[in-house]
Amino acid sequence: MIQRKKRPEEKVTIPIAPMIDCVFLLLIYFMVSSTLQRQEADISFQLPGTVEQDEPLEMPDEQIIEITDQGQVIVNDYKYDNPQSARYIELASMLTRFRQASDANQVEALVTVAPSDGTAHQMIIKVMDAISLAGIEGVNFSFGEE
Repeated sequence: MIQRKKRPEEKVTIPIAPMIDCVFLLLIYFMVSSTLQRQEADISFQLPGTVEQDEPLEMPDEQIIEITDQGQVIVNDYKYDNPQSARYIELASMLTRFRQASDANQVEALVTVAPSDGTAHQMIIKVMDAISLAGIEGVNFSFGEE
């Protein structure tokens, strides 16, 4: 039997340099061929704001806040907040908008609180808190039939 000499096995290597060149060429191709989209932040638009008036504008000179015996707050025939809630947030929000509109029109914001005869003092205090939260200082009270 004849013994053959074993050849040393050659290690197979993959050339990396041409592969990197190919990847860079593909990257450049996709960067050039893609289109850039306009971002939403680049779209110009204007938000509404308040504008100072040169002359006073006709607006209601005061808001009349009625309070029922059950504590329901009514302004311009619209009911605000739940009487059982701890604070009148909806009322305060509406009064804040009223004050801002009055300031923009150079008119003093006035509020008249008109509780019914059986209204609990706690409900009046909650309305006064909402008025204070809105930043309105001109407050009047109306009792009885007016």
